[in-house]
Amino acid sequence: MKQSYDKNFMNITIDCRLIDEVGGIFVYLRECLPFFLDSPNSFLLVGNAEKLRPLTAPYTNVQIIDYRVRIFSLKELLFPPPALLKAINKTDLYYSPFFNIPGGISVPVYTTIHDIVFLDMPEMISKTGLFLRKRFYKRAAARSTKIFTVSCFSKARIEYHLGTKVPVIVTYSALQPYLKKIPAENIEKTDTLIFIGNIKKHKGLAYLLDAFAPARQEGLKHKLIIVGEKEKFRTSDKEIFQKIDNIDPAAIEFTGFIDDEKLKKLLAEAALLVQPSLYEGFGLLPLEAMTLGTGALISDIPVFREIYRDFPVEYFKKGDAADLKDRLLSLLYNKPPVRVQLSAAQIDRYTFKKTASIILKEFSE
Repeated sequence: MKQSYDKNFMNITIDCRLIDEVGGIFVYLRECLPFFLDSPNSFLLVGNAEKLRPLTAPYTNVQIIDYRVRIFSLKELLFPPPALLKAINKTDLYYSPFFNIPGGISVPVYTTIHDIVFLDMPEMISKTGLFLRKRFYKRAAARSTKIFTVSCFSKARIEYHLGTKVPVIVTYSALQPYLKKIPAENIEKTDTLIFIGNIKKHKGLAYLLDAFAPARQEGLKHKLIIVGEKEKFRTSDKEIFQKIDNIDPAAIEFTGFIDDEKLKKLLAEAALLVQPSLYEGFGLLPLEAMTLGTGALISDIPVFREIYRDFPVEYFKKGDAADLKDRLLSLLYNKPPVRVQLSAAQIDRYTFKKTASIILKEFSE
């Protein structure tokens, strides 16, 4: 169904080069795109034409330009093709769902900055990496007419680091539609904890392992499922694997690469999702788990307090392995898993339809 807006129809360029990547940033673009295209505006999509055509086949208001240059590259910044720039600069505005902006764009630019973790946690990267990221963040702030972000927490951090000259608009992330179907009551829970993330320090896997090992020693019988490929974890952080090597091998399982349906099944069957993050821009996984009937034990970071207010989550102290261990034992030791059921209002609190509508409204203003 077409959406209506007060202003005249617009011709909008969207950078879609990352639309098939893995991660919350790219899900945000993929899921907003159909709602953008359902609007009465016309669109120029820039990216891999072969991958974009199937997504846009039902629409007549779309033009695609094949452009696959790596984001944040010198080629993107200094040498974008003249024909591409000519097409973009004939449209009314350019939207990047990340904070990369090709050189030579003369129309108003809008960007989404999901988080600013590298400026808040500079110890995560090298001095050179930090310098470059600062430059790109500041360039995005200087070039953007408006910046979108995914939480009030991220908005505050962006304004702290980049200033308040550019309006920062909160457009929450949301559930992918395939997760919204509540699993049947007869799905059997298993004695598993599930961690979904990567090895980066801010995801908190080290604290989970430091809590899980003594919890097992004190009688916790659950297995820890780590979603991801073991070798990718191993090559990223030797300290993590030193911790893993000190735990019974039968107590930890790496899934390897899995598709969405397998991930959904593991989440629905788990006794508990553990999200020990030190930092997030939004943090979608607890919402996904609860939608599938699984409880979430999460760190008490400000963004989780914001996003999950009034949701049936359990908290532990950020970065405190002893408190996490105690909470694991309190929730699971000699207890059947609790099946969570969200209300319809909770499930619909964060939707990509709402997110896309806010973005389109800001474009029109």
